[in-house]
Amino acid sequence: MGVLGTGRITRRLVADLQATDGVSVSAIASRDRQRATWFAEQYGIATGVAGYANLLQRDDVDGVYIALPPSLHTQWTLAAAAAGKHVLCEKPIATNAADARSMLDACSQQGVRFLDATGWLHHERTAAFRAGLDARRFGTIGHISTAVSFFRPFQSDEHRLDPALGGGCLLDLGWYAFGLPIWVAGLPSRVFASAVMEQGVDLRITAMLWWADGTSGCVSCGYDTASRKWFEVAGSDASLICDDFTRPWPDRPARCWIHRASGEVESESFAGHQEHAMIRFWIGGESLAGHHRRILLTQRVLEAAKASVASRKPVEIEADG
Repeated sequence: MGVLGTGRITRRLVADLQATDGVSVSAIASRDRQRATWFAEQYGIATGVAGYANLLQRDDVDGVYIALPPSLHTQWTLAAAAAGKHVLCEKPIATNAADARSMLDACSQQGVRFLDATGWLHHERTAAFRAGLDARRFGTIGHISTAVSFFRPFQSDEHRLDPALGGGCLLDLGWYAFGLPIWVAGLPSRVFASAVMEQGVDLRITAMLWWADGTSGCVSCGYDTASRKWFEVAGSDASLICDDFTRPWPDRPARCWIHRASGEVESESFAGHQEHAMIRFWIGGESLAGHHRRILLTQRVLEAAKASVASRKPVEIEADG
């Protein structure tokens, strides 16, 4: 494995990569040689490399983890694919749906595996969610709510506050907050979103979603409220509630609750490590087609939400072709 980027998100996943059987991190690249060398020494990586292109030419790198700002994901995914390197890319995949499509197409044409680093999808708890939904354990789904936020611990050079780098909470936290209802119910038919803006980027997004079958949803994400990572999937028989779906709280097991129409509440908890499972899936041989479809749907909905913010009107989303 090689790593492109030395930001805060990198430090967390490098440890997970190094702790996953079958994976070793052989090199990390930064635009600055001194920073790359320092990071390599701090995290037990053999080589610090100056320049992302130089890392892609290395023979000791089979795949790359792209942890760069969103505006750079397309450029370096295309370069990695051309170099024959598999790609694990931070979210959002791109700043628009067309770029996301070009990235997936390039990786497919070059025969390399591409996956977004959305860890919660690979937790065994998520498999239990899907099994319950498929078995109609909650009845007919009528409404989905999500909230994902944290309060501002920004650095002076924070890319999340730079519109030129794909900043803003819609692309960042919205990948989870919109992604969950898409994962549950598929592509919505309409979105109506509003934003609180700061420094040219969306600091908070509030949105409504509607599906052709009558399901509705509400989404909240932002950088100006306390940490939240919860959802509710409300059905005719019961509601599925989770308060830590993007990443389990560090001092508690991964958990969820089922609130039944009768008032009874069931609590369930799960073991497992979602990032390790994600990495094992990425380096394995299972089909990625379902994830690629989800990626494109999520990018399309985020793009529609952005258009709704700009127009201050609901935006219709074309059904899948």
